[in-house]
Amino acid sequence: MLTMLAWNSSDVTEPMFILKGFPGLEDIHSWLSVPFCLAYLVAFIGNVTILSVIWVEPSLHQPMYYFLSILALTDLGMSMSTLPTMLTVLWLDVREIHASACYAQLFFIHTFTFLESSVLLAMAFDRFVAICRPLHYSTILTNSAIGKIAMACLLRSMGVVLPTPLLLRRYHYCHINALSHAFCLHQDVLRLSCSSARVNSVYGLCVVIATLGVDSVFILISYALILNAVLSIASREERLKALNTCVSHICVVLIFFVPVIGVSMVHRFGKHLSPIVHILMADIYLLLPPVLNPVVYSVRTKQIRLGILRKFSTMSVINDSTLYPRFLLTGFPGLETRYGLISIPIFLVYATSIAGNITILFIIRTESSLHQPMYYFLSMLALTDLGLSTTTLPTMFSVFWFQAREIPFNACLVQMYFIHVFSIIESAVLLAMAFDRFVAIREPLRYATILTNSVIVGIGLAIAGRALALVFPASFLLKRLQYRVINILSYPFCLHQDLIKTTVSSRWVSSIYGLMVVIFSMGLDSLLLLLSYILILGTVLSIASKAERIKALNTCISHICAVLTFYTPMIGLSMIRRYGQNASPIVHVLMANVYLLVPPLMNPIVYSVKTKQIRDRILRKLKKPKFCLTSQDAWLIALSTRASHVAVLCGFCITIFFFFLIHWFQHNIMHCMHILGANLYFDIPPSFDHIIYDDALLKTLSTCGSVCHCDTEAIVISYVQILCAVFQPSSQDAWLKALSTCDSRVCGMLAFYAPAFFSVMTH
Repeated sequence: MLTMLAWNSSDVTEPMFILKGFPGLEDIHSWLSVPFCLAYLVAFIGNVTILSVIWVEPSLHQPMYYFLSILALTDLGMSMSTLPTMLTVLWLDVREIHASACYAQLFFIHTFTFLESSVLLAMAFDRFVAICRPLHYSTILTNSAIGKIAMACLLRSMGVVLPTPLLLRRYHYCHINALSHAFCLHQDVLRLSCSSARVNSVYGLCVVIATLGVDSVFILISYALILNAVLSIASREERLKALNTCVSHICVVLIFFVPVIGVSMVHRFGKHLSPIVHILMADIYLLLPPVLNPVVYSVRTKQIRLGILRKFSTMSVINDSTLYPRFLLTGFPGLETRYGLISIPIFLVYATSIAGNITILFIIRTESSLHQPMYYFLSMLALTDLGLSTTTLPTMFSVFWFQAREIPFNACLVQMYFIHVFSIIESAVLLAMAFDRFVAIREPLRYATILTNSVIVGIGLAIAGRALALVFPASFLLKRLQYRVINILSYPFCLHQDLIKTTVSSRWVSSIYGLMVVIFSMGLDSLLLLLSYILILGTVLSIASKAERIKALNTCISHICAVLTFYTPMIGLSMIRRYGQNASPIVHVLMANVYLLVPPLMNPIVYSVKTKQIRDRILRKLKKPKFCLTSQDAWLIALSTRASHVAVLCGFCITIFFFFLIHWFQHNIMHCMHILGANLYFDIPPSFDHIIYDDALLKTLSTCGSVCHCDTEAIVISYVQILCAVFQPSSQDAWLKALSTCDSRVCGMLAFYAPAFFSVMTH
C-alpha cells in the first residue's frame, strides 16, 4: 500500500520508496518475468563466456580483447545492479525499498552506465590506433597503458556519480514516494522531492554532458579519422578488411546510445504516452546492451567465435596430441536388457516430482493467504527440488531409454556442478526453514518483524551464493587432473567423488577440497539444524498447556520429515561407499538414485499431506468448478478429494514395482527380497491405517481386527454389490457421496493386500 512519508530534519525515520512493475498488469507479473529472466541469463552466460574465452586463450591477450573484457565486466555489473529489485517486484511483489538501498542502486546503475560509455570510447581509440598507427599499435597500447585507461574510466565514472546520492539525502520527501520503474534512477528519485531540486538537476545535466555527451562526440571524431585513414588506402580489399574490424564496435555503440537517446526523447516529449512505454524503454536501455554485446562479438569477431568453439566443442583432439577423456555412465549392471521396464518407475518418480513441486509453487503463488515466510521458504525448497530433478533427468533417460552412455567431459563437469549446487542449496534451505520454525515458536510476537520479505530475499541470495561459490572451484580442480582415454562412472549421472575416482594423477587437493565443502555446508547445516530443534524443544517444554505443546510441535512435523528425507539417503550413500565395497554394484546405483530422487519426490507429498493450509488450497483448486459436471469430471473430483491417499499409494506402488523388477531379474538378492516382502507385509498396513483413516474409524479397526483381514472373495463380492447399488438411477451428488465413503476402505485394503501379494511372490 502506498503511504505518505514525510522526512525532515526532525524526523530520523528513513524514507521508503515504492518500486513499480508494469501498472495494470500485476496479475501477469509472473509471466512477464520469464523474458526478463531469460534476458538476465543470456547476459550473464554470454559475458562470462567472453571473459573465460579471453582468459584461457593466449592468442586473445591483445589490447582489443582486454577492452572487450572490461566491457563484459561492465555489462555484468549493469545486469547485477538491476536484477535484485526487478525480480523481487515481478516474482514476489515486494515493492518497498529503503532510501539507502535505493541510493546505492542508482549509484551503481549510473556508474556502470558512464563506465560503459567510457569503455566504448577507449575501444574507439583502440581501433583508431590499430588503423591509423598500425606500426606503433603495440608500443602505444601497452599493458600498463591499458591498465591506466581502465582505472581512469572507473575513477571518472565513480567520481561524477558519487555526489548524486549525497545530494539526494539532503532533500525532503513528502509526496507519495512511488517510483516509475522497478529500479532506482536519479531523475526518478529527484522527481519525488518536495524541496528545491535545482542543484541536483543542474549537476545531473552537467554530468550527462561531461560523460555521455563528450564520449559520443569523441567517438564520432575517432570514426571520422578512421574513415579518412581507410579512404586513403589504395586497395579496396584492404579498405574492407580495415572497416570490418570496426563493425562489432559500431554495433555495440549503436546498441548503447540508441536506447539512451530513445529513453531521453520519451522522457522529454512522451508525457502523454502510457506508463508502460516509459517502463519498457528504461528496461531496454539497461538490459539490451548486456544481452546483445556478447552476442555481437561472438558472431562478428572470428577470433572470439573460434575461441568459443575450441572451448566448448566436443572435438576429440587437443593440441594435436592429447585426447579428450571419454566418460561412460552406468545404469544397473547386468540388467541392460530390462532397462525399458526399469525406466517406468523412474519416469513416474520424475513425473510426480515435477508435477508435485510445480503444484506447490502454483498454490503458493496464487493464494495470497500463503504469502508468509514459511511458505516462501517452501517455495525455495520446491524450486531446488525442481532443479535437482531436471539436472539428472537428461542423462538418466539417455541411459535407460536409448542406452546412450557416453557423455562429454565438459557436460559431465556441468552436470556435476549443478547436482552438488542444488544439494547444498537444499541443505541450506532446510536450515533456513528450521530457523523459521525456531522464530515462530520462540518469538511468535516478533515473527513478522524478524522475517520480513527483504530478510527472506537476503537469506535466499546468501544460500544461492554460498552454494555457487563452494562448488565453483571443484570444476576447475577436476579440469586440471589427467584421466584415462575411457573412464567408466558408477552411476547414470556425474558426481564429484565418482569423477575423482577415475583420475590417474594426484587427487589429494580435489579430495581435501571436496571434504571441506561437505563439512562446511551439509555438516555445518546439520549441526545447526540439530541445535535449532534442541532450542525449539526447550521452548515447547516450557509451555504449560499440553494441547499448546502438541500444537507447536505439529507445525514442525513436515519439516522434520523433509530433513529426514534428505539426510537419511545421504548418510546411507556415504555408508555404502565407505563400508559396502563388497556389495553388489546395483546397491550402490540404487542408493545414489534414492539420494537424488527421493527428496524431490517426497517433499511435495509430505507438505501436501501434513500441512493443512497447502492441502486445503489444493483441494479447493481441484473442487473449484461446480457447473454442468460430466460423469468423467465427477469421477475426477471424487478422486481429487482423496489426493493425498492416491499420492502416498502411488509412491508405495512405485517402490513395490521397482523392487519386484530387481527380484525378477537379479536372483542373487533373493534373500533381501524375502526380508523386504515380510517387512512390508507386517509394517505397511498399520502405518497406512494412520494416514488413511480418521481417528474414530481407527479406534474401531483396532478393536475389530477381523474386519481388516476378511476374506478376499467376500471383499470383491461386497464391492461389486456396492457398485451395483451406487449406479442405480439417482442424483449425481448422491452416488458421488456414496462412493466417497468407500475410498478410505479401498486404500486400507490395498495397503494390506499389496504387501501380502509381494511377500508371496518373493517366497
